[in-house]
Amino acid sequence: MLFGVAQSAFKSLRQTTPRVRVYLYNKNAYSTQIEYKPIRSVLVANRGEIAIRVFRACTELGIKSVAIYSEQDKMHMHRQKADESYLVGKGLPPVEAYLNIPEIIRVCKENDVDAVHPGYGFLSERSDFAQAVIDAGLRFIGPAPKVVQQMGDKVAARIAAIEAGVPIVPGTDGPVTTKAEAVEFCKKHGLPVIFKAAYGGGGRGMRVVRKMDEVEEMFERASSEAKAAFGNGAMFIEKFIERPRHIEVQLLGDKAGNVVHLYERDCSVQRRHQKVVEIAPAPRLPKEVRDQMTTAAVRLAKHVGYENAGTVEFLCDESGNFYFIEVNARLQVEHTVTEEITGIDLVQSQIRVAEGMTLPELGYTQDKIKSRGYAIQCRVTTEDPANDFQPSTGRLEVFRSGEGMGIRLDSASAFAGAIISPYYDSLLVKIISHASDLQSSASKMNRALREFRIRGVKTNIPFLLNVLENQKFLHGVLDTYFIDEHPQLFKFRVSQNRAQKLLNYLGEVLVNGPQTPLATSLKPAEVKPNIPTVPLVTEPPKGLRHILTTQGPAAFAKEVRSRKNLLLMDTTFRDAHQSLLATRVRSHDLLNISPFVANKFNNLYALENWGGATFDVALRFLHECPWERLEDMRKRIPNIPFQMLLRGANAVGYTNYPDNVVYKFCELAVQTGMDIFRVFDSLNYLPNLILGMEAAGKAGGVVEAAISYTGDVSDPSRTKYDLKYYTNLADELVKAGTHVLSIKDMAGLLKPQAARLLISAIRDRHPDVPIHIHTHDTSGAGVASMLACAEAGADVVDVAVDSMSGMTSQPSMGAIVASLQDTPLDTKFQLSDISEYSAYWEQTRTLYAPFECTTTMKSGNADVYMNEIPGGQYTNLQFQAFSLGLGDFFEDVKKAYREANLLLGDIIKVTPSSKVVGDLAQFMVQNKLTANEVLDKAEELSFPKSVVEFLQGSIGIPHGGFPEPLRSRVLKDMPRIEGRPGENLPPLDFDKLKKELKESHPHVSERDVMSAALYPAVTEDYLHFREAYGPVDKLDTRIFLTGPKVGEEFEVNLEKGKTLSLKTLAMAEDLTPNGEREVFFEMNGQLRSVLIRDKEAVKELHIHPKASKSNKNEVGAPMPGTVIDIRVKEGDKVEKGQPLVVLSAMKMEMVVQAPKAGVVKKLEISNGMKLEGDDLLMTVE
Repeated sequence: MLFGVAQSAFKSLRQTTPRVRVYLYNKNAYSTQIEYKPIRSVLVANRGEIAIRVFRACTELGIKSVAIYSEQDKMHMHRQKADESYLVGKGLPPVEAYLNIPEIIRVCKENDVDAVHPGYGFLSERSDFAQAVIDAGLRFIGPAPKVVQQMGDKVAARIAAIEAGVPIVPGTDGPVTTKAEAVEFCKKHGLPVIFKAAYGGGGRGMRVVRKMDEVEEMFERASSEAKAAFGNGAMFIEKFIERPRHIEVQLLGDKAGNVVHLYERDCSVQRRHQKVVEIAPAPRLPKEVRDQMTTAAVRLAKHVGYENAGTVEFLCDESGNFYFIEVNARLQVEHTVTEEITGIDLVQSQIRVAEGMTLPELGYTQDKIKSRGYAIQCRVTTEDPANDFQPSTGRLEVFRSGEGMGIRLDSASAFAGAIISPYYDSLLVKIISHASDLQSSASKMNRALREFRIRGVKTNIPFLLNVLENQKFLHGVLDTYFIDEHPQLFKFRVSQNRAQKLLNYLGEVLVNGPQTPLATSLKPAEVKPNIPTVPLVTEPPKGLRHILTTQGPAAFAKEVRSRKNLLLMDTTFRDAHQSLLATRVRSHDLLNISPFVANKFNNLYALENWGGATFDVALRFLHECPWERLEDMRKRIPNIPFQMLLRGANAVGYTNYPDNVVYKFCELAVQTGMDIFRVFDSLNYLPNLILGMEAAGKAGGVVEAAISYTGDVSDPSRTKYDLKYYTNLADELVKAGTHVLSIKDMAGLLKPQAARLLISAIRDRHPDVPIHIHTHDTSGAGVASMLACAEAGADVVDVAVDSMSGMTSQPSMGAIVASLQDTPLDTKFQLSDISEYSAYWEQTRTLYAPFECTTTMKSGNADVYMNEIPGGQYTNLQFQAFSLGLGDFFEDVKKAYREANLLLGDIIKVTPSSKVVGDLAQFMVQNKLTANEVLDKAEELSFPKSVVEFLQGSIGIPHGGFPEPLRSRVLKDMPRIEGRPGENLPPLDFDKLKKELKESHPHVSERDVMSAALYPAVTEDYLHFREAYGPVDKLDTRIFLTGPKVGEEFEVNLEKGKTLSLKTLAMAEDLTPNGEREVFFEMNGQLRSVLIRDKEAVKELHIHPKASKSNKNEVGAPMPGTVIDIRVKEGDKVEKGQPLVVLSAMKMEMVVQAPKAGVVKKLEISNGMKLEGDDLLMTVE
């Protein structure tokens, strides 16, 4: 309390009692008369964090603070922190506003300002500004104008250093303004040399040149940067010292000629000559070198009559020799670390010296200034270290800082909602740590950086963390090559940024609608399915997978065959929803029920949960990784074998792939958790089938070779696919080494009587091979057929849980279980468990109302025995017919399907051959063609691509050969494929594919590469989506599909122990100038908002186009900025790497190079145009 009163009295005294002292001191530039005159108000001729730093010192001293701001800074925090703030430079470019000396002086005179603090950068080293301040009757908080001029002139500073006996580096005698002068110096003194801005510092306009052919270009770029930053492009050139440390000595002088040093700072950790991390004192600096360096600095300062705060910079080589670089006649960005180790407030000291106080009066004599511990400063900048530190601008969506003991933060506009503009320096916040030793200080800094959460713009925090964890840094082994020689500093842990990405996704859905196409206008139900409970912290009971993992595939098959009861495979996780819900069931809902399945259905033969269409749909429509789905299901269901559907040589695609792709796919599938591979071919073409079998077997999986069933073996008139055809095929597959033999009845054509005939015949020929039957219940006879199969000797049949069974899905699990209770084939499953399982899916199914097959299909239909449409295709065809406006003609489509099948030779119909028949059927209905008309007009019709490729032999050779004369008429002289389609395909170069993917997606995994090998374009789109919107698979299904309602509260479980609590608050009605709407959320109790471009609204606005990331011909702006030089024109031929455009942002210039060779087709930019990141620059084809 007493201290507070005393401090208040001191402030009052300052404001009312001027004092005058006279010193008879006449040496150098020091005054002979020193007047102590309190300063009542200070204007800071600067912006950002340094302005706020000075304002804080003023407030502590009881001095009024005055800010200036440009039009672009009207929302900036520094103007709000001052007691008063005034606009300057109206109508001027952003930087020039702060360089307008007459206007700054006018603001001072009009508002009773006593003194001006220049901060750093801008006018801080301009002697004409210091003189203008003094000529206006104001005090300049800094050195005298003469000293500012002398020290700002690199040549004069060198001369002063020589006169003071301070060692220097060879360099030009004066500023250099032309390329010719630069070339001449380089020829005379040799390379390497360094170009420096003659009238400014901070790394701006600085370039190291090692090759003569780079001199002119480097000089031009450096001079241009210097002019933009300091208003003068003149350069200073000096010999470049290899492997130096950059060490600077902090000085403080008064008007009476007293000069002290506040020890040194090591600023060697630099990038592009910009300091990144600073340490005080310099680690591992010998005491004798420190003493010599500080003595030399003080001697130079006294020689030139230096007063106020300043820094003398040196280069120190490995031998301890040091060379004068320059004097910074101002406060440095890194002054903070000196303050921490000495306890001296440099800014307050600057003001007090400007008032007339002497260093002894302030208690600052050299013997009293001690260094305590180690301090580190890290400059957090809005730059993307993973993208060559390109400036990142935009809005801070999230800002949460790191704090705590030993941490100091100096910042400006670092808060959620702040706009980071491209007009000024990229510095966001300075973090300063202080501890007893270097390692402890680094540990505190590391912890603080990890606490930061900054979203909306990229920052260099990942890079800073790598620096702080580098062993050389931690031991103080530093030089200016530190960053260049440690490429591992640029290997970053990926910042997941999951929460903000999910908010962007939710905002996108709310503004622009569903991000996956909805098949109907129906909406997902507002229901949260009840998940049955399971025992906590207990392992699920063992199942057949235990035999497989401990004894291998052969033992597994033997165990299956030895079982006397009927085994079941549950298709609910794949084929059931593929048939009923367009394959749209998400991992989220599958994983919710997985623990219950593991605990209650451990005696399943397998759970079919992967492959087929699920792979494509997961990537294309659900925006989730199919590999992660498999991995996550395996973690929750460790005890039940998993089965997938493998399309032989087509893997899980719709075309033939090189053999090594199929082998690699199976290998990766087994590694991720797959057990059983049901291998089939859409034409029962043995070469394709056997390739898939070999790939699955080599990977270590159970091979379940499948015979695709069509026709009717119980009908003697159906001779193409008779009993002998199937038994011969079975013989071939057993001979090829299948572990299990499967009958794949994809259309539900296997009638009970045919089932008895077929299964009995195969069982008689192969008594030791397990037989597994798959069917669809389209006709309604599925349960009867599966019971007939079981009685005839089948070991396993496919079922789906009751609420996901029937129609085009599989027969009912409950019905088959109940039918076999208390018989020798009893499945041993409990109906009560099936009921709970079914109840979950009954509720969950309502979430997928937009894809519900019952929208168009109300019941099963026995006409499938005539049209033979596969179950999964039946509902898809129905949806397609409705989407094409043929809903009323679906009966015609079914009839045409039958005709198309016969036209094509009565082929096996399963993906992809079923698509060929379906495409031809719809083609016939749309064009009102009969089968005869198709045949007659075949030479003139434009057939669907799939039909043409089938006839060419792209998916294999059908049983009985290709249909003639249709094939010849359609193909005419087109090429034909003989034999296995993929046999002659060259192996895929996975390393090359990975390298290509990494160019756009640096963090791709082996799984991503595999997905891209199968679905290149789909995977590319998925990767872009994932990078933009994060793990959308964690969202509840209704929210994923149609978004949350305004006011709705919901949770998102990102992982164990990490849950987001979200609430949708509002969506702005007004658009921003860029056509964006702001969507507001509450996340974990904090307000968050995202800006989403309204795709409909922007059609009426003129918005600069963005470069499409998936279009390699489009060249986008790598960073926001202004176009300052266009080096090509439309029609120019360019080579890869050729400079196209020069952009400028945050005082940094960047040359955009051609990503490939080609011709400039269209330019989308002009000089002076301001661009955002990814704005389209040009098209190169």
